[in-house]
Amino acid sequence: MVNNIIKLENITKTYILGEIEIPVLKGISLAIEKGVHISLMGPSGSGKTTMLNILGCLDTPTSGRYMMEGEEISSLNDDKLSDIRSRKIGFIFQSYNLIPHLTVIENIGLPLFYQGINEKSISEKAGVMAEIVGLQDRVKHKPAELSGGQQQRVAIARALINNPTFVLADEPTGNLDTKTGREIMELLKKLNEKGTTLFVITHDSAIADYGKVIVRILDGEIVSKE
Repeated sequence: MVNNIIKLENITKTYILGEIEIPVLKGISLAIEKGVHISLMGPSGSGKTTMLNILGCLDTPTSGRYMMEGEEISSLNDDKLSDIRSRKIGFIFQSYNLIPHLTVIENIGLPLFYQGINEKSISEKAGVMAEIVGLQDRVKHKPAELSGGQQQRVAIARALINNPTFVLADEPTGNLDTKTGREIMELLKKLNEKGTTLFVITHDSAIADYGKVIVRILDGEIVSKE
């Protein structure tokens, strides 16, 4: 039996600018199985970011159904979407999005802090995550004291600390040199092999090749899945 944790059914997204309708997604249907690593490729303006925003519960579709672990979340209100984001989705961004005045351990533990977990538990779990991403000797450093690759490792640990249903990565190597980018993708590959479900947006075919499934989007429509 196929274990789909995410199912998009005929998702559309249209933005309204004054009296002008701008269709961005035009009937996207996609199933994401537990433990898979999907790479989403497409040129600028193809709808990649809009698709990520909908998958990440940062935006809602104009029409269609979004099912997550059997629950329809297409039309939930902002509070419920926020709850799902905090519990079930890990985010990794191109720009890391770390808090400058917080240490590595504090940045990693931030999602738990917002859930009201006690400080001792946060520190312990964040310490374990720091070790998993190879930063156990940097836990008291602040982002400015880290390399780009190390900052992205912090972001990966932060994304995983809640044991999310899946992780969304938006151009995760975009700000890194080629060698460091490969190191980050190898780390994500190892995490995926241990069961983390990954959805990676990239324009780089070498990064996309790490995925078990490559989905290509063009003009708001999926044109291939291989």
